Amino acid sequence: MAKEIQSQSPPSSTANGITFSSSSSSSPSLSMMLSSTNAFSLLSKGWREVRDSADADLQLMRKRANSVKNLASTFDREIENFLNNSAMSAFPVVSSSPSSAFGNEIGIMKKLEPKISEFRRVYSAPEISRKVMERWGPAKAKLGMDLSAIKKAIVSEMDLDERELEMRRRRDRDRFREFYAEREGEGEGSFGDWKPIRSLKSRFKEFEKRSSLELLIGFKNSELMEKLKASFQSLYKETDEAKDVPPLDVPELLASLVRQSEPFLDQIGVRKDLCDRVVENLYKCKSQHLWRLPSSQASDLVENDNHVDDLDMRIASVLQSTGHHYDGGFWTDFLKPETPESKRHVAIVTTASLPWMTGTAVNPLFRAAYLAKSAKQSVTLVVPWLCESDQELVYPNNLTFSSPEEQESYIRTWLEERIGFKADFKISFYPGKFSKERRSIFPAGDTSQFIPSKDADIAILEEPEHLNWYHHGKRWTDKFNHVVGIVHTNYLEYIKREKHGAIQAFFVNHVNNWVTRAYCDKVLRLSGATQDLPKSVICNVHGVNPKFLMIGEKIAEERSRGEQAFSKGAYFLGKMVWAKGYRELIDLMAKHKSDLGGFNLDVYGNGEDAVEVQRAAQKLDLNLNFLKGRDHADDALHKYKVFINPSISDVLCTATAEALAMGKFVVCADHPSNEFFRSFPNCLTYKTSEDFVNKVKEAMSKEPLPLTPEQMYNLSWEAATQRFMEYSDLDKILNDEDGGKRMRKSRSVPSFNEVIDGGLAFTHYVLTGNDFLRLCSGATPKTKDYDMQHCKDLKLVPPQAHKPVYGW
Repeated sequence: MAKEIQSQSPPSSTANGITFSSSSSSSPSLSMMLSSTNAFSLLSKGWREVRDSADADLQLMRKRANSVKNLASTFDREIENFLNNSAMSAFPVVSSSPSSAFGNEIGIMKKLEPKISEFRRVYSAPEISRKVMERWGPAKAKLGMDLSAIKKAIVSEMDLDERELEMRRRRDRDRFREFYAEREGEGEGSFGDWKPIRSLKSRFKEFEKRSSLELLIGFKNSELMEKLKASFQSLYKETDEAKDVPPLDVPELLASLVRQSEPFLDQIGVRKDLCDRVVENLYKCKSQHLWRLPSSQASDLVENDNHVDDLDMRIASVLQSTGHHYDGGFWTDFLKPETPESKRHVAIVTTASLPWMTGTAVNPLFRAAYLAKSAKQSVTLVVPWLCESDQELVYPNNLTFSSPEEQESYIRTWLEERIGFKADFKISFYPGKFSKERRSIFPAGDTSQFIPSKDADIAILEEPEHLNWYHHGKRWTDKFNHVVGIVHTNYLEYIKREKHGAIQAFFVNHVNNWVTRAYCDKVLRLSGATQDLPKSVICNVHGVNPKFLMIGEKIAEERSRGEQAFSKGAYFLGKMVWAKGYRELIDLMAKHKSDLGGFNLDVYGNGEDAVEVQRAAQKLDLNLNFLKGRDHADDALHKYKVFINPSISDVLCTATAEALAMGKFVVCADHPSNEFFRSFPNCLTYKTSEDFVNKVKEAMSKEPLPLTPEQMYNLSWEAATQRFMEYSDLDKILNDEDGGKRMRKSRSVPSFNEVIDGGLAFTHYVLTGNDFLRLCSGATPKTKDYDMQHCKDLKLVPPQAHKPVYGW
């Protein structure tokens, strides 16, 4: 049977839906294909394994069928033996040789034995035996049971199962042949092409006709790629802005490299304007390749003249399209704790305090008052505290304070008399020491530690270079979210006037760049008279005392009534040091002494160079009348009509703004420090010494024009505060929707500027920690930390256990 099935099955093989024939009558095309590739050998081997497995199964089935037949035959013989054995005991005519052992082993014999005995007793009668024998006759003398029917039934059942199994095999074989060996348009003598072979051939022909681009497009649009895209989109959802963003090209990469290298180039003497020109030229080169960009983006690049902003936007868009995000820095800690307060906090740190009447003492005080007036943020003014020995050297009229509370009371009283409202802000003190050589106050220790961490949100550093020359402590930009520096003083101009000033100015120029870059996020320069510092913009963020505007309104009313408002001529007011314009004033007056005729000038001021200035004026016999220094709002100064200010060392002269607010003429040099005042008609600027004489004569012969409401507003602290909020970016920061939450500085990519700034801050921290280097660079002795007298006055922890730690 196994041979019969094997002979009827088709000599074919199948794997992965592709069928191959092993018949010798296969078509020539199939033979060529099988001979040309080794891939089909593997499929044939698979078919042989399947065929062998099927043959083994069929043989096993045949063995089982034969075993059933043998069992049926054995059962038939045992039944016959049983019946023969039973019949021999009753009818001795039966010539069969019984086996008594077999009968005893079968349990059913014990049950049949009583019945057989009864049967023998009943049928042992001679008459019954005779009748039975007569009826059956000689042919039926052998008594037995015909079991042929049982045998036929069992054999027929087995034959039925085998026939059904054979029918199923034939049906499956027909289907197998129908699917794998179907012929179309071929004669009966040839086997023909199988369907899978024809399909494979057609696909190979289509594959040969397709180009590589079509294949890539087909693979891109395949179901596998769609599923892969869906998997990636589940991890990263691409925004609409990130679509169709071209990568950075070579000019953009070079421009970005130049922009990122500006801190290093600036430190070696390559100015920022040169770097900007390089970036601009690279973008001009890029404009020749705008065909690579979408038309909308190309038009934007052509129309946009701000190449720096456009470069930043391009880099940001490309990074956003890649999904890259960068948090943290090499030197800095970008993730700061959140403040629980609902209001933002602004800390204003300055280098001087009242009663020292200097710009860094007065202007930060007004700034704190007007920032706190808006009630959108809480404000703390941080000023230096001097020990009594230093107070005697700095504060006028031998005025000293025994405690910070006493000095705070003086400051608040002075302020409220001038602004007319109660300013709601805190005043805090940090230890400071006065340097006679530098005529300045320097912080002692880490100034940042005197602002609590809960209030460390926004810092305004008045004179950031001065505060950080010898700063040895935590980096401001690490502790605060936003740090703004305001440059008040043109230190380079002052230093150039000293001995070996040019060399000193060279080093100070780079140190100023160093510390402002390392410790500030934004720098505001009051005028172009200061050096071009990193991260800086020019804007006048100072206003005038409201009292001067009220004086100007009073004088305008007197003039409107026909009264004489100005009964005095010209005056000059300023701290009596050579750098405050006294050298220029004496030179001009001496050079044009005859041209000015009987022109007299009153000079108000006190200072370290007072004796030398007066001696020089007396030696030249100049018409200068030296008087004791006064507050500019003093009644004795209201009647002067002309304010003379020949200084070119100022950044933005407060006295000039106050004189204009009082409605006076101002004669000043055509200098960047006076750029803000040129829009006022009462400001007369001169370029040469001869022009100075003409402007003085013009002012003395005319009456100044009254100020318009717009001009008065531009001079006010309200306008100055508005300009400060805009140019320092505080309007955006304070109006942030997060409210009291601290900003998180997130970056799309680590900035080379941040790495350089952090490295500069760390290097500065290391150098300022060495006492020898501090003394060699001109630091005041014992300013690395505060002393015991500061601890006593300010109730501080003794400094021996306190060591500032650099936060990076």
